[in-house]
Amino acid sequence: MVLNQASPYTEPTLQNSSPNPAPLPSALRLRVAYLLSRYPAISHTFFLKEVLGMRERGLDVAVASINSPDLSLKDLPAVEAAEARTTYYIKSGGMVSIAFRVLSIATANPFVALRGLRAALTLGEFDLKARAFTLFYLAEALLVGNWMRRNALSHLHVHFGGPVATVGMLTAQAWRIPWSVTLHGPDEFFDQEAFYLRQKIKSASFVICISDFCRSQVLRIVPELPESRTEVVRLGVDCASLQPSDPSPTPASPAIACPVHFVCTGRMVPAKAHRILIQALAPLVASGVPLTCSLIGDGPERPFLESECRRLGISDQVRFLGAQAHHAALAEVACADVFVLASFAEGLPVALMEAMALGVPCVSTTIAAIPELIQNGENGLLVPPANSAALQSALERLALDPEFRRQLGANARATAEAQYNLATNLNQLSDTWSRRLSNRQS
Repeated sequence: MVLNQASPYTEPTLQNSSPNPAPLPSALRLRVAYLLSRYPAISHTFFLKEVLGMRERGLDVAVASINSPDLSLKDLPAVEAAEARTTYYIKSGGMVSIAFRVLSIATANPFVALRGLRAALTLGEFDLKARAFTLFYLAEALLVGNWMRRNALSHLHVHFGGPVATVGMLTAQAWRIPWSVTLHGPDEFFDQEAFYLRQKIKSASFVICISDFCRSQVLRIVPELPESRTEVVRLGVDCASLQPSDPSPTPASPAIACPVHFVCTGRMVPAKAHRILIQALAPLVASGVPLTCSLIGDGPERPFLESECRRLGISDQVRFLGAQAHHAALAEVACADVFVLASFAEGLPVALMEAMALGVPCVSTTIAAIPELIQNGENGLLVPPANSAALQSALERLALDPEFRRQLGANARATAEAQYNLATNLNQLSDTWSRRLSNRQS
């Protein structure tokens, strides 16, 4: 597999955009604020692609970020450094500076501060720690709303339903600003009370869901929510820059000529189920299947996983590559024979979409929205979560059948192009904004 060098991950504009993206009518070009947990972010490159794509399609987007970028300004790619220079960082300036600014805003806008305080005190109930956190979120909300007012920003949009959405909701309630949220899952769906998810969904002007499964959870939590308040807009990947290589000729003999290379990307935490993957690989190695496996990512489970590989005698076959920049990780995935994601909990994994766009056959689990992306036996393989025997069987099938791998990879690429193409899905998101802003003005 090869990566097109004209990649949106390093260039200052999106290279995969539709030749004629439909811009918003000039009358609808309201200034919209995006509030994100961290921007730019190594682990959430879709933030960058969405912001640039919406601007290209005529939406005037300004970005506020709760946290600073992962890297220093000098170490960021040019496009991300340019974004960082214009992003409003809420926690910048230190605690004393923040406290002074919040106090000044509250003094100048007492009714805003009182509305925000009333809203914050409805959260957390009898949990004193949770209530204390809501006051920190309120302080951030006062800063966000003041920034929006200074910059004539008329609508607030947030990604994810966690703490950043709590700040967004309090901003909207304190400053009386309309807001919306894109929900991904799965964390907020596991503990909806701790995330105040029902309150957030009910208070938002509309909710964008990245999958049908996500929308089902929204309606489970707030069954009375009108259908008109939800949108399903799937994420996408840049199919123009993620290009499969020319397929290798199918060997005449079914024997494996060289080790099959498996790749898995993801933070090393229990939900990603790396231990299940390792348990599935060990019997394959023991039975003589030539294989290698690269694990990209880092996290608290890494020491255990490394010791488990030693215990099972597969340390020579499994490489721990650590956390990598997005483009480097993609290059590793592009060289894989099979991409594996054995997760217990996901939203709709961009990593799977990227591997499919590269024409790499994928094995994953039957959880959340993954079955919307992978149709078992057609464009990938699905196994039950936490079932190492089923995962072992799927990996062995792919290891022993190069032609089946080729078919799945080709079908995976076709699925990515048809349903998860970034340019097409950005156009859909732009249409959503156009409709919503038009409703606001009508």
